[in-house]
Amino acid sequence: MNLFPIPLKDKVVLITGASSGFGEDAAWLFAQEGCKVILAARRIDRLRNLAAKIQDAGGEALAVPMDIVNSDEVDNMVQTAIDLYDRIDILFNNAGIGRVAWYEEHTPDRDIDLLIKVNLIGMMRVTRMVLPHMIARREGHIINMVSVAGLIAPPLIASYAASKHGAKAFTDAIRREVAPLGIKVSGIYPGPASTEFGQHIGRSAAYQSFRHKLKIRLPSQYVARRVIGVAKRPRRSLVIPWWFRIATTTEAVFPYLVDWITILFSKIKHK
Repeated sequence: MNLFPIPLKDKVVLITGASSGFGEDAAWLFAQEGCKVILAARRIDRLRNLAAKIQDAGGEALAVPMDIVNSDEVDNMVQTAIDLYDRIDILFNNAGIGRVAWYEEHTPDRDIDLLIKVNLIGMMRVTRMVLPHMIARREGHIINMVSVAGLIAPPLIASYAASKHGAKAFTDAIRREVAPLGIKVSGIYPGPASTEFGQHIGRSAAYQSFRHKLKIRLPSQYVARRVIGVAKRPRRSLVIPWWFRIATTTEAVFPYLVDWITILFSKIKHK
């Protein structure tokens, strides 16, 4: 991690999943730092409203409609950024969806196929399109929003955890590939947060129990501030809150203990 912060003024930042949650809050903060932000997501009305607010506040923002599972739209998004600014300094891979339910309740199309396409393949495709431009300049920073579910896989989020473990592996592999080329890659691993994301992950009885037992709710703005901190001081990974590292370390060193704890939790299914 750098001792001295990197100035972000005039950096070109591409943000996927920018219409709400971490992406929206990070867009505001990057703009306040003087960055040129490119906002990408499906909901173009929300993107345009956000871009207009940033511009009214004196910032520079561009809204680009993009469905991350559509390869042509991903390619167009990246090319639009390159045509306009000739570079992408920071890529914030933030788009994602989730599902909380027992695995047999997952629908194959949405909760397995689409979820993997959005959370993992989408991240891989956007990175693949941006990376050659960063390699050509021998600089750039890729920040991947993963999840603590990419480090520890509890019950009720099997598909989500699978996608995030894949995202973690992808982040590590790419970081090791491009480090000699002057490109930095960071993984962000937040615990559960208060975002719109929680409105789209299911409303089963298991979900209600999950919410009741899980008291932690990180403010979206707090996570976004930490993302800006990583942009200023690049680092390999960031787990938040910090004490989640205890759980992830226990998973790595004492997996049988984690199995025992989570199996006790899973017994609610049979009550």
